[in-house]
Amino acid sequence: MKGLKSATVASKKPVAELLGAKAEPKKTMKKEKVQKVSKKKDADAPKRPAGAFFIFMEEFRKSFKLEFPDVKSGPAVGKAGGEKWKSLSATEKAPYVEKASKRKAEYEIAMQEYEKKKLNCNADAEKSVVTEKSASACEIHDDEAGQEVSS
Repeated sequence: MKGLKSATVASKKPVAELLGAKAEPKKTMKKEKVQKVSKKKDADAPKRPAGAFFIFMEEFRKSFKLEFPDVKSGPAVGKAGGEKWKSLSATEKAPYVEKASKRKAEYEIAMQEYEKKKLNCNADAEKSVVTEKSASACEIHDDEAGQEVSS
């Protein structure tokens, strides 16, 4: 039979001190989250062109709907298109890559024109107080660009 060990019990710290020591938060080396400030997209800016895969998917969706009219779910079409794209050889992908490069070239030209107009408008705004007329003159309208003024 074991006897009581009164000497060891007396040397222990009181429960309140033990609980107080455990209540302190542990310091960890967690990085603080830094919130990214995102720019608001300009509605007048040209839209980025689609890549080769997405051009392929435009055509694939049409043919997939004709072959499988009962399939309505988007993920099923995407999965089938992804598998088909992976199975294509480089020569079969070439037309889509070529279309994507053409669209990218057109986008770069449109972006340069947009940047020029944006710079011109910013320079005009700095020179004078922005009024409704000057603000509307800086807006980019595709329908006005192709029309000629006749007198």
